[in-house]
Amino acid sequence: MEREFRSDVPRTLEEVCDPRRMALVVYDMQAGIVSQLPDGAEITARVAELLAAAREGGFRVFFSRHMSLPKELMGVSQLRQAMAWQRVDRAEDVEPWFPRDSPQFQIVPELAPLPSEAVSDKIAMSAFSGTFLNMALRDLSIDSFAICGIATEIGIEPTVRHGADLGYVPVVVADACGAGDEAAAERSLESLRFAGDAIIADVATTSELLRRARRDR
Repeated sequence: MEREFRSDVPRTLEEVCDPRRMALVVYDMQAGIVSQLPDGAEITARVAELLAAAREGGFRVFFSRHMSLPKELMGVSQLRQAMAWQRVDRAEDVEPWFPRDSPQFQIVPELAPLPSEAVSDKIAMSAFSGTFLNMALRDLSIDSFAICGIATEIGIEPTVRHGADLGYVPVVVADACGAGDEAAAERSLESLRFAGDAIIADVATTSELLRRARRDR
């Protein structure tokens, strides 16, 4: 651990895996999203392994969910995005895919949040944009987060970049992050590696460090 001007500067995964400074963010593991991926069940199992380790190690856990606004409340950006995703040419043909309280909006049952964990709903790609996540982490004196979920190329990369700009140390648990387009996801990971703000990790190593954290304390 580097130290400069009374600040500890973490350089490794082991240094940030401390429940006093890091939280786990489970990104958009919703029924209607997981079901779109051929390997959705496999990604769910890896996220479940990471989640169990975080709980065992005493780490705080936050879930994000993507929500569709009612069509009457969709503005320019929401309609343009929905038209692109749904491959339609007219705004009138857009259908809200993830309405509040719909079955597809819910977190998959294998990852059901505990009463001690928070779920943050959003309409943007970054889990920080327009949500309470940043305020909640700051209030807990958290300065790092590990992230897993779906999808790397759509929401996880923007969240990681946004988090880095906010001053966090992001940890991307790459093999617990699903993708709709594997080539695009690999480009996202390569871009994050090049930028250098994030630590790229795997489930096995991260889970071991998360579990060990409570024992070490």
